[in-house]
Amino acid sequence: MTVRAKKHLGQHFLIDKNIAKDIVDSLKATNLDRVLEIGPGMGVLTNYLLENKEYETYVIEIDHESVGYLHTHFPQLKDRIIEGDFLQLNIAEKISEKPFALIGNLPYNISSQIFFKVLENRVLIPEIVCMLQKEVAQRISSGPGSRVYGILSVFLQAWYNIEYLFSVPEYVFDPPPKVQSAVIRLTANGRTELGCNEKLFFQVVKQAFNQRRKMLRNSIRSFSPRIEELDAVLLTRRPEQLSVAEFIDLTNSIEELLKTQVI
Repeated sequence: MTVRAKKHLGQHFLIDKNIAKDIVDSLKATNLDRVLEIGPGMGVLTNYLLENKEYETYVIEIDHESVGYLHTHFPQLKDRIIEGDFLQLNIAEKISEKPFALIGNLPYNISSQIFFKVLENRVLIPEIVCMLQKEVAQRISSGPGSRVYGILSVFLQAWYNIEYLFSVPEYVFDPPPKVQSAVIRLTANGRTELGCNEKLFFQVVKQAFNQRRKMLRNSIRSFSPRIEELDAVLLTRRPEQLSVAEFIDLTNSIEELLKTQVI
């Protein structure tokens, strides 16, 4: 029995067991007693996850056919197979109220949405090892000054240290995707708060990168008519040149302007 890959779910099944083992071996799961796998499909990663006795493996799969396959071939998982959409999952209720690790060959068409879900639950998810589109992996793991550094890079790097581990060729999947893939690891960086207004931080980063070709004096002007009162050198820079710490400082500066702004 095999599972038919479904295009609308973005399914590309990894068939290379050596790469599957390398992905699972990249998971540290230090002091964590649970691991959740997203989109196990036919269980190529699951098989190696279950070899580790230091943590319990949970899986979440939206494809009903794959769920049936998993129940048949991995009966030891029992009620730890969750049929559903990770994006709609009540994580604390279904998985754990304590921190756990996340792993998976992510559906490339919703990988960004998955990371935003991770950010919402970052206290519960101190480590992620995942395979995704190489272009997205490079973007997320790149630092200031890179042309691919962007909104998701800043948001994730605010809370995680991110390592680009290795690239994965197309031919190790069935069916082969039209893009290259890569594996990355995200590990909580220990930051418990940003040191600025978090909601405003998200707004500033998004606004800056929505006009990434412009200097900051133009891209963030909508926050305040007094934006020119900020550091003159800073205002001549573009968003991809700013580190997370500098975006935090910028957010604090804008908030101070807003507090003293005459309405």
